[in-house]
Amino acid sequence: MGLVGRVSAAAILLAVAGGAAFWLLTTPHPLDGGEIAALGTGDSARGEKVFNAGGCSSCHARPKSEGAARLQLVGGVELNTPFGTFVAPNISQDPRDGIGLWSLEDFANAMLRGVSPGSEHYYPAFPYSSYARMAPGDVADLYSYMKTLPAIAGAAPDHRLGFPFNIRRGLGLWKLLHLGGEPVITLADDASEAVRRGRYLVEGPGHCGECHTPRDLSGGVKKGEWLAGAVAAEGTGNIPNITSGDGGIGAWSAEEIAFFLESGFTPDFDSAGGAMAEVIKNTALLAPEDRAAIAAYLKAVPPRPNGYPAAAKPAS
Repeated sequence: MGLVGRVSAAAILLAVAGGAAFWLLTTPHPLDGGEIAALGTGDSARGEKVFNAGGCSSCHARPKSEGAARLQLVGGVELNTPFGTFVAPNISQDPRDGIGLWSLEDFANAMLRGVSPGSEHYYPAFPYSSYARMAPGDVADLYSYMKTLPAIAGAAPDHRLGFPFNIRRGLGLWKLLHLGGEPVITLADDASEAVRRGRYLVEGPGHCGECHTPRDLSGGVKKGEWLAGAVAAEGTGNIPNITSGDGGIGAWSAEEIAFFLESGFTPDFDSAGGAMAEVIKNTALLAPEDRAAIAAYLKAVPPRPNGYPAAAKPAS
């Protein structure tokens, strides 16, 4: 074999090895048997509380839904990002267009691993990188509650993504960087139960960091700037800094934070708008002690300066 032949053969072998490595590294990893067993059977009454903490209606109900319509999880909300347009799917109990045929195992794999029943990766616009911190029992409870909700026919449109973001398999590499169940903020050994509960709610089902934390070029949250605020995912406006750092909510008392989560009113009598107004519809349904726990945790988060660029000064 001549030099050209040997070089060609070596290139082919490298390409095959690279392809095999990519395939192995990007393989979806569903829950194992022990993790499935830890889910338990679930309780729908507890699951309703998890549903409200997770704010499922904010993305999966029709926009501007009120009352009972917020439980019709037909999907369709669009998130326009630099990676493309993501569309929230139908997660009602409809057996064809929704998740009515999903088992608890299917549901838990989606929530905790971002893996579909067909063993494909979900895009992290579905915030499973936060849900991965949830207790297995809470996932089972949420599944039980969602089984009580109505089946609504109608498939949501597909995501609209260009190359290479339309290659789902590549999300396995993203997960290697960003998917894990460990807490973001390490608390002191003597941290109160309220602060610990608040950390769980904020970092897990509440997925507050998904909007309030800046992201790197891969789209993963910058944990070193946790809750410091961020440019909105859709590229217009900023999501506020909710730490006690400059530009944040350090002047708010824990009681004022809890009241905001219930009423939507800030200490200076402004009111929540935009996407946060939808979030308040969910946090208002939480138990008072859970809103107090969220407030206690936010007061314990290390202060950070704003995680988004300062507005440019006008030319003089």
